[in-house]
Amino acid sequence: MIEKPRVAIICGPTGVGKTGVSIDIAAQLKAEIISADSMQVYRYMDIGTAKPTAAEMARIPHHMVNIVDPDADFDAQQYAAMSHEIINKLAAEGKPALVVGGTGLYIRALIHGLFDSAPVNLKSRNRLKQEMITDGKDVLYKRLQSCDPKSAARIHPHDTYRIIRALEVYEITGSPISSFHQSHHFGDSFFHVMKIGLYRDRKILYERIDHRVDQMMVEGLVDEVALLFSRGYSSRLKSMKSIGYRHTADYMEGRLSWDAAVQSMKQDTRRYAKRQFTWFKSDPQLQWIDMDHPDEIYRQIKKFLLH
Repeated sequence: MIEKPRVAIICGPTGVGKTGVSIDIAAQLKAEIISADSMQVYRYMDIGTAKPTAAEMARIPHHMVNIVDPDADFDAQQYAAMSHEIINKLAAEGKPALVVGGTGLYIRALIHGLFDSAPVNLKSRNRLKQEMITDGKDVLYKRLQSCDPKSAARIHPHDTYRIIRALEVYEITGSPISSFHQSHHFGDSFFHVMKIGLYRDRKILYERIDHRVDQMMVEGLVDEVALLFSRGYSSRLKSMKSIGYRHTADYMEGRLSWDAAVQSMKQDTRRYAKRQFTWFKSDPQLQWIDMDHPDEIYRQIKKFLLH
């Protein structure tokens, strides 16, 4: 029987310091990094996605970064298929693989595959869409909080697609979509995996997030969005609705003042970090390590990958 490739996963909330520590570990282990970030796949979106710098990517080979244009359809299934090929190729070459990122769905799809939680019910879906138009997304989000609080904690109140899908599944099956996630989540995996979650004191993490937002503005996030506009990418694109780009576009198109855009970006990034914690904490296989102890992160991953 052929042994499954070994994959070390470094995950955690935005701003915790995943990039720096993973590059240091990869350098020591002569490993390559596979990004698990749903925004870093897009070309031309560098500052707002906190991509590794050109120097960092020159130091360590990075995969799944800058692979599609901002108007491309890209999802977890495509991510998993492409990453599988990379991991298997690295394993054949005897190179350790580090999967690094904060997009929990991408990591789950990579390790366990995706699942069909319930058949699509167009009648139910269309009715929910009409209710959202008539009553507003807040009404449907509150309904989701009532019938499936676990999913509501993971889904942003503005993510209308996932709100409707979760309500649709509940109506069809009588069970919350989170129960399907849970039953699928920890089944057999494609790889032999070690998962490490990085964390910091909440106050320090939020201070780091606020500083990073300020730094993005200094580094030219407005110019980056202006360049995206000049390339023909609309603020209505899915990629442009993400944190940072949405707020900057709102400022540039006159919907928010500068101060309001910056403050909203900081607040939404902190909320996103909280949702990431909620997602990753549901995984009992994940080992949490404080960022104050980077040597322990290295020790654990070295022991696992170079067994």
